[in-house]
Amino acid sequence: MAKTKTRTEHDSMGSMTVPADVLYGASTQRAVLNFPISGRVVGFEVIHAFALLKRAAAETNYELKRLTQKRRRLIANACKEIAESLECSGDDRDAMMRNFPVDVFQTGSGTSSNMNTNEVVSNMACLAAGSKIGAQDPVHPNDHVNLGQSSNDTFPTAMQVAACVQIKSTLLPALKKLARTLHRKAKSFDGIVKIGRTHLQDATPIRLGQEFSGYAAQADYAIERAERAMAAMATNLPIGGTAVGTGINTHPRFGRGVASRLSKMTGVKFKEAANHFEAQATRDCVVEAHGLLRTISISLSKMASDIRLMGSGPRCSWSELVLPELQPGSSIMPGKVNPVLVETVMQVCAQVEGNDVTIGVGAMGGVGSLMELNVSMPCMAERLLESIRLISNASDVFADNCVAGLKADKKRIAASVEQSLMLGTALAPVIGYNKAAEIAHHAYETGQTIREYCLAHDILDAKTLDSVLDVSEMTHPH
Repeated sequence: MAKTKTRTEHDSMGSMTVPADVLYGASTQRAVLNFPISGRVVGFEVIHAFALLKRAAAETNYELKRLTQKRRRLIANACKEIAESLECSGDDRDAMMRNFPVDVFQTGSGTSSNMNTNEVVSNMACLAAGSKIGAQDPVHPNDHVNLGQSSNDTFPTAMQVAACVQIKSTLLPALKKLARTLHRKAKSFDGIVKIGRTHLQDATPIRLGQEFSGYAAQADYAIERAERAMAAMATNLPIGGTAVGTGINTHPRFGRGVASRLSKMTGVKFKEAANHFEAQATRDCVVEAHGLLRTISISLSKMASDIRLMGSGPRCSWSELVLPELQPGSSIMPGKVNPVLVETVMQVCAQVEGNDVTIGVGAMGGVGSLMELNVSMPCMAERLLESIRLISNASDVFADNCVAGLKADKKRIAASVEQSLMLGTALAPVIGYNKAAEIAHHAYETGQTIREYCLAHDILDAKTLDSVLDVSEMTHPH
């Protein structure tokens, strides 16, 4: 194999040999060597958030007269280039991410990722200024890119910014699409009366549109929960607290200025934390946000499970819904088609449940949150962003490839409604509960419908039965 070209870079601990074609420096290379754990690098969403953060920091420091205009411009331009590359997909993103090789399982404060970003921005700025890579002049990774900051306030800020941006750009649009699709289905199914079920047993009639209006309401609430999750993180940015929340080595107005600029860049209303000691010592806002995401995934799983049951069949089960046929369902049973997207949604829910456990454990005292700093942040950030990504993608394809194509088997639904013994519920106000229960038991034993049994035994006349056993009327509240 050809020998890889290298160069020598320096940090506070000395010299390190670094691949010649990357933009990071000695501190990042130490992290690469120290943490060969999972092969999963910190996600592009967090690096993108770091780029926005470092740009906002440089512009704020310039406004506060702590950074020269030249250095502000060089840092801002480098950060802008990083962010724009990561907003693309494919080769541009992959090429940029080669400069961010630090494993998720690194130092719990995310120091390695913060320094990785500082070094890349510094080297890009130096090259743009005509200096050599690694020169650290005119832009130094610590003195200028990291000015007024600590890993202890930048990494938690970056993870919150990344999550908020992803909720705004991917999760909310997907949930809104799902809600619209479900509302349309609820309207189109509203005239179809079917049998309701509780305990998986026959219950009183319900309109299929009413069932779907419940799912649509779940999607509406999911949108509200996603917005609350975003607000929980957006209104509590740790930036400005530096090492332990006291704000040492930064300007009193720095955090507020950075939050304001991040708001303009992203369209999310960010605010500096009211109490920096809480914002850095805990990850409670992330636990709260992910709890809301968990609720959304559970909601999706509930509606997916119901749709799977109503679509079970096609001949030997309920078969009330006809699900879109997406792919062959069996390698041995010809013609079998399975509810594959429903199963996808339910697996997503299972993964989100696991992510919630990881985040909760990572936020616990004695595990992640120790005194003035949480030390499980990179892992928590990965799980948080994965949940957002999974729920977004699952909601999107569930809406397009399952819900939008659902059809009702009206003939099968109508036949099952008339067979239900629970129609006897409507008799109770007329003849009493005990008599209605007796009729239901006898009808079951004889194999008759409620209507047939009542007519055969002269319990009520046909006209009265038509009125009392009007299944459509049963679905309207009185």
